[in-house]
Amino acid sequence: MRVAIGVEYAGNAFEGWQTQPHRRTVQDVLEAALATIAGESVKLVCAGRTDTGVHATAQVAHFDTSADRPLEAWVRGVNSHAPASVGVLWAVVVDDDFHARFSALSRRYRYVLLNRRVRPGVLDGRVGWAHGLLNVAAMNEAAQCLLGVHDFTSFRAAQCQAKSPVRHMHSVSVKRFGEVIVFDFHANAFLHHMIRNLVGSLVYVGKGRYPVTWMAELLAARQRSLAAPTFAPDGLYLCGVEYPERWPLPDGGRIIAPPQLLVT
Repeated sequence: MRVAIGVEYAGNAFEGWQTQPHRRTVQDVLEAALATIAGESVKLVCAGRTDTGVHATAQVAHFDTSADRPLEAWVRGVNSHAPASVGVLWAVVVDDDFHARFSALSRRYRYVLLNRRVRPGVLDGRVGWAHGLLNVAAMNEAAQCLLGVHDFTSFRAAQCQAKSPVRHMHSVSVKRFGEVIVFDFHANAFLHHMIRNLVGSLVYVGKGRYPVTWMAELLAARQRSLAAPTFAPDGLYLCGVEYPERWPLPDGGRIIAPPQLLVT
């Protein structure tokens, strides 16, 4: 049978999602825990592979198994064998044509940025940080040029393996909540480092280093070297994946859980 699971994890405890020889990734520890419950090896496929330090509150993955177990075994049972920094939230049986990655209609990411004079303490590794006061109105205005279908080469990592740099950005917003600035992105899919590169360039606009029109110029240039350096992974969260309603997923397939750190 094919089982879909919802997963959350603290990315600063792992070296990314995708399996590595040293076995210190989210995929590695979850596959080991699943194999313990299944009594056989298990291969996970996720909706969106995250980098080292990037968190998830709404990751979705699937695996195939011949083991017949209660759904709760794939949740509480797996969690009892997994590190505390990762947890399975739910599990459902799906048809064999469900694919965590290719069946997804869109993804959502949130970047949480602490904008104050001193660095974070309690939330170290969980939020990004910028010490100079940022102009949120300018950043939000600059971000609106990203809406629609565009070639995002200027915000794509050199090692990105995607066949095309074209993505459809459904919505984007930059909002302030006291000392916290929240960047929300919703698109059909994202390129490697795309959001961290977008946030880095938007922060340059917020600092007044470049005008609001700079983001549109970067987008049109299709040249990564012109944009800002890649921003820290600390505040980035995969927080939503949406699927067609045909599968018995939670909330009709709208798996959305944005982190609420310091947001009131």
